Formats: sequence, C-alpha cells, structure tokens
Amino acid sequence: MARRDKHDLIVIGASMGGVEALMALVEQLPEDLPAAVCIVLHISPGHRSVLPAILSRAGPLTAVHPEDGARLEKGHIYVAPNDQHLLVEEGMLRVVKGPRENNHRPAVDPLFRSAALAYGPRVVGVVLTGAMDCGSAGLLAIKQQGGLAVVQEPSDAYCPDMPQNVLNQMDVDHCVPIAKMGALLNRLSRSPAPLGRKRRASQAIKREVGKLRGDPAMANTPPAGGRPSHFSCPDCGGVLFEQDEQGQLRFNCRVGHAFTGNALVSGQEDALDGALWAAVRSLEENGALARRMASHARERNHAHSAKRYDERAREAEQQALLIRQVAMKGPLPPRDDALSVEEIQ
Repeated sequence: MARRDKHDLIVIGASMGGVEALMALVEQLPEDLPAAVCIVLHISPGHRSVLPAILSRAGPLTAVHPEDGARLEKGHIYVAPNDQHLLVEEGMLRVVKGPRENNHRPAVDPLFRSAALAYGPRVVGVVLTGAMDCGSAGLLAIKQQGGLAVVQEPSDAYCPDMPQNVLNQMDVDHCVPIAKMGALLNRLSRSPAPLGRKRRASQAIKREVGKLRGDPAMANTPPAGGRPSHFSCPDCGGVLFEQDEQGQLRFNCRVGHAFTGNALVSGQEDALDGALWAAVRSLEENGALARRMASHARERNHAHSAKRYDERAREAEQQALLIRQVAMKGPLPPRDDALSVEEIQ
C-alpha cells in the first residue's frame, strides 16, 4: 500500500445477525475496490469459521483467513480466524491469541484500535448489527486518530445494540442501512484522507495494542491513564484499572483483558456461574466421600466415626443443594433501584 492519501483500509465489526449483513454488504463492493477490508465477526471459539467461503461466494472480492504476518492488499477481504484476534500493522496483518476483550476473541475493538494506530486518517471503521456495545471504544480510537466512523442504521440492523451504542457515544460520519453501505464505502475508499487530521497516538492505545501483539516492552505494565478500581478481572482475577474515554467507562487489567461496563457485568455473571457450579461439585464430592468414609467405619464397627461422617455428609449435601438452587435461578433480574457500575464509586 504505497499511496497514503486515500481511505485504503476498511475495518468492519459485527456480531449477532452479522453473517447476513456482511453478505449483503460485500455483494455491493466492486471488484476494483481500492482498499483492503478487515472483518471481525464474534463467533464461539469452539466453532470453525467458514465466513471467508460465504463472503467469497456473496461478492466479487476474495475473502480469506490470513496467516500471521500476511501482506495487506487492496481489493481483498481478511476475516479474523476462530479464537484469534486480527490486528493491523503498516502493510501487514497480525493474527494473535491475545487476551480476550469484552469476553470475545476475536474481538472488534482490538482490530479497530490497531488500525487507528497504524493507518490513522486512512481508516474507515464500520460497526454493523450486534449485541451490547462492542466496537464503540475501537471506533472512538479511529475517530481520535482522524479516521471515519460509519454505522449501520439501527432500525435496519437485526440486533441494533452495537450501532446504537456507537451513536449514543459519539458523532459518526455516516449512518446508513446496509443497502446503501456498499456504495458509500466504495466512494469513501476513493476519497482523499487528510493527513493533517492525524493525531499523536495516546500511550493508552499504544499499550493496549502492544499487549495484544505480545510486545515485550508493553508486558508487565499497568494500563496507562487508569486508576485501580474495586473490581477484579473475570478472566484472570487481576485488578481492573478504570478509564473514562469521553464518557465511556472501560476496565483493563495488567495482562490486557479489557471490558466496557456492560461486558464486565456479563463477564462477572459468567464467572459467578462457574464458581457456583464448582462449589456444587466440590460439596457433592465432599458429601460422597463422607458417605464412603461412614460406610467404611461401619464395616470396622466404628459406630461413633460412622455417625460423625454421616453428619458431615448431610451438611455437605444440604449446602450443595442450596447452592445448586441458587445457580439454577441464573443472574438476578435488574431492580429499579439497583446502582449502575458508574454509580458504584
């Protein structure tokens, strides 16, 4: 990518309903699109992604899962592989198994943030249909570096959360339905990117991208500009550092896991669910062992020991049943008077 005066990099993020939206979008892109397209679609780590084959059939551009270090070329579509982040460097792609962000890997925000750092005003960031608020922080980074922000019209999206959260957080350059987005991206890719809009990248962006790439210089360092919060990371248990990015509350831990407030609540619920079922298993095993010990004691005519083990078994079984009932109820429903994350200070 020798020329630096065009919007020659388009990065796209999608989640729920994203396959259909992406198919409809790539169908509209021309064969001579003068930009590279990078896509992150949130998928389960246990399922192999076939999205490149789907998108290659849907439109004229070839879509692939890139290898780490692959060259970034115009007129090609690069899709984040299963369970790996897709990052951008100047003229090159990185495919890494870095820390999860917003409980996802691949995640939208790492792609957007790395694109903003490497390409500045030449980037067009696009947020499509999806749940929760993934993509907002990354699109904000693109805007801060002089790039363009595009979102799918929420009323046109299968799940409007992601584009609507972007609109709630910032002023975007374009908000259009999928039917008009292909023509828009084609036009933007042929329009000048004013290099004068590029800003010096913040230490926070450099540090977050560096941690994902495994940069030794960024290892073992706390997040820049954040303050320790009262919350722990659901993924690793480390201290979370709180950052306010133009009204958007984000949390990062030392190793690089990152969350918006909504994603942190979801991650904590998942961690709590796992902890509850682990407690059930431990107590049920403890009760079963106590029953075995009681039986063994009776075989040896140790009545007092058998009684003591029977009591211990009953206590463990009752506790296991109580926690099982709590775990099966799932997360507590929100209350009207419940405090938000922002209010807990």
